[in-house]
Amino acid sequence: MTRALTEKLALSLLACNGIAAIWQLHMTAADAHHAGYPCAANAILEIAEAAEAAWLRAEGVRALTRT
Repeated sequence: MTRALTEKLALSLLACNGIAAIWQLHMTAADAHHAGYPCAANAILEIAEAAEAAWLRAEGVRALTRT
């Protein structure tokens, strides 16, 4: 999966589900891994990590604008 697609999916999921999307992605990745789909699990984890990074960047911007 390309980095741009991963970022786009992550941002879309964050927009729809907020921070809960990160937890949901991790749980889905675990389910995929346990079901025997390690490649799918890794792809989902990439999206979760991109979502978390985007969330943290947004939080940093919010913190800077509060001061």
